[in-house]
Amino acid sequence: MKASAFVYPWDVVGDPDAARRIADLGVQQVTLASAYHSTRALTPRHPRHRIVTARHAAVLYPPDPERWADRPLRPYRQSWVEGADPYGEAARALADTGLEVHSWVVLAHNSRLGDEHPHTSVRNAYGDHYPWAPCIARPEVRSYVVDLAAEAAVRPGTLGTELESCGWYGIAHLHAHDKIGGVPLGGAAQYLMSLCFCDSCHAGYASLGADPEELRRAVLRALRPVWAGQRGAPLSKGRARGGPEERRAEHGRPSTGAEAPRRPKEQQAETAQGGGERAAEWAEVEKLLGTDHAATFAAWRHRVAAELQRDAVAAVREAAGGPFRVLLHADPAPHRLGANVGVDPAGILRHADGVVLPCTGSDAARADVLTPFLPHRTERTVLAANFTVVAGMGGSPATLEADATHAAGLGADEIRLYHAGLASDADLAAVRTALERLP
Repeated sequence: MKASAFVYPWDVVGDPDAARRIADLGVQQVTLASAYHSTRALTPRHPRHRIVTARHAAVLYPPDPERWADRPLRPYRQSWVEGADPYGEAARALADTGLEVHSWVVLAHNSRLGDEHPHTSVRNAYGDHYPWAPCIARPEVRSYVVDLAAEAAVRPGTLGTELESCGWYGIAHLHAHDKIGGVPLGGAAQYLMSLCFCDSCHAGYASLGADPEELRRAVLRALRPVWAGQRGAPLSKGRARGGPEERRAEHGRPSTGAEAPRRPKEQQAETAQGGGERAAEWAEVEKLLGTDHAATFAAWRHRVAAELQRDAVAAVREAAGGPFRVLLHADPAPHRLGANVGVDPAGILRHADGVVLPCTGSDAARADVLTPFLPHRTERTVLAANFTVVAGMGGSPATLEADATHAAGLGADEIRLYHAGLASDADLAAVRTALERLP
């Protein structure tokens, strides 16, 4: 079973032993960050440092000045890893050990972009902006995301890419000194708090024949019991997880295909939202909003996300100009948000070569994530089961062999390991043992 480990360039640059240490885990591939959000990361084995602070979202290669000339939205350069092209340097070192290098591209998640261009951010029903969450319904955001996907994915020496946050982001966001946990927000409440009411989304709701202001008032009414403590208890622990370092307890989010005709509301909910806790979340959304309002939000957001995903994949393939595998970090429930964006399983597998799915957790949770994609796979489709293997971040490296075997039995073709740079020596030893035992 093919395995790939997530890696940051700063895990490799300046550490002459890093590439060989990663290869010795038994992985065949690395998924190397080329465009990433702000973070504070541990580097427990690096000879020069123990903490890397990426102060803002940035690309880890030199961006093309001609592509971004005279554009207000453009990728930011980094200054916390030495060298002009840390991605390229790390990719060469990793490839020299025989590893395949695939890029890891974070798209619609950028706090600095939202701080400097607040009109581009998701604006909730109360009028609050989320700087970390660009609204993908805005034409300028969509153009930026698609061009960033093409440039950051197709780097020299890179054989494929994994696109993270290629869809809607929302309220959930690991943040310095966060103070938003006083009222517990379940999956339905998080969705309601993530609905956007910027001018682009207003126009989108109106295009579907809805009154945007009535939709906004419906969201406010639905959320009143949450603030009173009458609703909103989490439907699952850790549900809000976003990007791989945000994937802790569940490790793990809206979009049916834009090209698909509108389906009856009952069929939309049943098909799009999946089963288990995802179905329970969507049923709660419909209960709080009413089925008509819920269907309007779903139709608009699903269309926007599916069009972005289709265009981003096409842009990457055009930039590659040849064989180049494109996967998306995804969740089978279109209403979910964040790093693992909600997708329509049938729609996404018509465009992308596959998906990377959050599979840390119970057998039942893993089945809920993987099985919706099985009827839509083809010979070229990849279903990659993503496991957190950092014990201190909610991962379970000790059960990796059993968990990966279970995922394979459900139809997973490959596994992903989050994260080779962050894991302790004991975690990595457990990973090495598990990979030795897997077929």
